[in-house]
Parts: sequence; C-alpha cells; structure tokens
Amino acid sequence: MDRFPDHFLWGASSSAFQVEGAWNEDGKGLTDADVRSFRRSAVQADSKVASDFYHHWREDIALMKELGIGMYRFSISWARIVPSGDGPVNPAGIEFYDRVIDCLLENGIQPFVTLYHFDLPYDLVVKYNGWLDRRCADAFARYAKICFKQYGDRVKYWQTINEQNLMTRVDERMNISEPDLWKADQIRAQMEYHLFLANALAVKACHELVEGGKIGPAISASCTYPLTNKPEDVWAARMNDAMKTLYCLDTYYNGRYPGYYMRYLKERSIVPQMQEGDEEILAFGRMDYIAVNYYRTLCASALPADEQHPVGMRVYRGNEVDFDLYGYCKDEKNEHLRASEYGAQIDPMGLRIVLNEYSGRYHLPLLITENGLGQEEELTPDGKIHDSSRIEYIRSHLRACMLAIEDGVDLMGYSLWSFTDLLSSHQGFRKRYGLVYVNRDETDEKDLRRIKKDSYSWYQKVIRTNGDLRI
Repeated sequence: MDRFPDHFLWGASSSAFQVEGAWNEDGKGLTDADVRSFRRSAVQADSKVASDFYHHWREDIALMKELGIGMYRFSISWARIVPSGDGPVNPAGIEFYDRVIDCLLENGIQPFVTLYHFDLPYDLVVKYNGWLDRRCADAFARYAKICFKQYGDRVKYWQTINEQNLMTRVDERMNISEPDLWKADQIRAQMEYHLFLANALAVKACHELVEGGKIGPAISASCTYPLTNKPEDVWAARMNDAMKTLYCLDTYYNGRYPGYYMRYLKERSIVPQMQEGDEEILAFGRMDYIAVNYYRTLCASALPADEQHPVGMRVYRGNEVDFDLYGYCKDEKNEHLRASEYGAQIDPMGLRIVLNEYSGRYHLPLLITENGLGQEEELTPDGKIHDSSRIEYIRSHLRACMLAIEDGVDLMGYSLWSFTDLLSSHQGFRKRYGLVYVNRDETDEKDLRRIKKDSYSWYQKVIRTNGDLRI
C-alpha cells in the first residue's frame, strides 16, 4: 500500500486552554488550567493569551483550509459555556463555538470536538473539590447535553474526556494536595470513578440527542516493552500497560472495572464508594470509536513489594506521569531508542503495536487525535522555521499507520498535534509542536503572527497525495 484509503481523514489538533487565550473575556469562567498556568506566570507563558485563537480563529481556519485538512480536533472550554460549571449558561460562549463550527464546515473541515481537556471550571474545585464529589459528574453530564443540543446538528464526532488515564496520575491536574500517599491514592480512586460515571452519562446523552453521533474517549496510549525476557519482566510490562491505559479502556468498553484493576484497588484498600444503579449507568459508557494520543513507549521490569513498600503503592519517578507500582512494575530506560530533547522516546513501531492491540481487543474504529514532536525552535534571519526533524517524525509514524491498516486495523484518520504552536503546561512556548509558528515567547506576546513551518508545506503535500510518504 503506497497511499491511504480514500476515506482517510487528515487533520490537526489543539485544546482550548492551550490556544484560546481570552481567559476572562465575554463571560468565560476561571478554570483550574488557568490557575495552574498562573502559578508559573513568572517563568513562562500562561493561558491569559496563549496562542490567541479566540481573536485569530478566522485566520487560523483559513490556514487549515489552505493546508487541506478534512478534520480539526479541538476542545470546548466548559467554563466558556457554563462559567461556574453547574450554573447559568453563557450565551457569548455558545455563540463563539457556533461561529467556529460554522466556519470550519464552510471551509470543508469536519469539527471533532472534545468536551473536557484538562480544564475544569474552577468553581467546581472550590465547591466540590472537583471530581471528588459525584455532583461534578452530574455537572459534566448537564454541560455535555447543552453542547449536544446546541452543536449536534453539525458536530457528529465527539470525545468525552481527554486522557483520563494520564490526567489522574497528575496530582496537580486533579487538585490533589494530600501528602500521605495512601490517602492521595484513595482520593484519586474516587475521582477516577466519578470520571467513569461522567463519561458514561455523556455517551448516553450523545446517543440520545445527536442523530448519527459517534462518541468515545481520547486516551494516552502506552506500549511497554519488558526490560529482559524473564517471565517476571514480561508480566511487568503487561501490567504497566494494564494499570496505566488498558484499565481505562476496559472500563469504558465493558462498563465495569476489570478484575486486575479491582484487585489492585482492594490490595491498596482504596475501592471507591459506589451507589446502587451505577452498574446500569456505566454500561452506557461503551465507546463508538477510540481516540488515540500517542507520543512514546515505555520499558518495565518486575518490582517486588516489601514491608516498606506494600503491594499497590505507587512512587513517581522524577515527573508527574511515570510511576513505579510495587508488586507490579518498575519503569526502566529503553537503551534501544533515541529520545526527543524533552525526553520522550521516539518509537513509530510502538504506534503500530498499540493500534493492533486496541483493534484486536475492542474491535472498534480508531482515530489518532494526537501525535507530534515538541521541540525548541527559533525563526531564522529570513523569518523561516526549518523543522526537518518534525517532518521525519511524522513520516515515520504515518508509515506505522499505513502498516497497521495493512494489518487490518480500522484507522479512521490521523490528526497531528498540533496545528499552531500552543501553551505547554510545563514548558510554555519553549516547547513547540505546531505546523504553524506563533510569533511570541514566554514574556513577550509580540505580534502573534502566524508563520508556516517547513512541516506545514510537507504535510500539505502528504494530504494532497493522500499519503505519499516518498515526498
């Protein structure tokens, strides 16, 4: 196969708090993503302006049309629609996304909408401690219904929650400040349960309110290799994937926690509180397709528990994402892979593996909603960005997609992360992912001019040829 199927969707992605800016304009409420970004305002850019999509959306969509994409995957800011999270609806927020969606469709671009991408209305944090309270799930279901009723005549593809499996690992994103590891895990488990309920309620509402609507979660994909061929390490690698990704997909798909995950919750004595009737609710949560965010692979070895480290205890390894799980797995460095300048190991083969894994496990269509290379970039004296490393990164991962399709995977499309440069949670605008350069830095917004990178022109040719990767 030297081209992609005729129906293959070529796209690009973003999220609201990372591109929109206008953090308090036209009635928008404060989000926890805003609060997190403001804590770093002294050292990096924050969400107040970000890439200023709120004021540049027509220009950006014109660039999307010129690029030739057939889909734009973006998120709606919950707090722009319902500023307090569960209170009155904001008409200006409704109208903003109406204009964006209409403009996308007028330019032949399908909107693929994520309802929740790391930006919880901050009032819900204040009132309920966010996802710790079941009322947060009810508020999300209400917000989802508002979106389905308003936009469902034009938006047919939805994602409920972006990367629940990654988000719940990061205490700051979940607003967990408990220093005791067991108590923090207990809080995390209850929050995660309410996220599963929120997902199921939104899926049910979409199927009821959006004619022909398709909905599913966006997950952070993981592929873990064993450090050695010892059986214990092979099992540890499988458990690493199970405890970091598959437990989430299994719960969405089957409407209940898988046995291995319930065992972990019981071992740790952190089984969440559940109510009568929840099994029926969770059964509504089966997705129509799986949105896959893929950036890297992992490596693991066995990690026995001991008296100081009871089974199920997690310990983070120098960042907010990777952790060792006693009695299960220990993260290791894969010496056979090179990494990006920000430490993500580059592995196109891993993408082929996870696409085959999820396809065989769930027998559902798949859509890549995030895949890209973040790196530092500066304009050349003549105002250009020569990002050949990004071009090679995308090319190698598209080859993996092509091989996965030949393997029998039902892959709907590929949406690159990201269309424009955007606000990275921990690196601001130093870490750039975009096909389009946004002319600003950490402290100076400059003119926010959009500048097409070399990768923009290359991807444009790939789209025009429906995936000729020889260019």
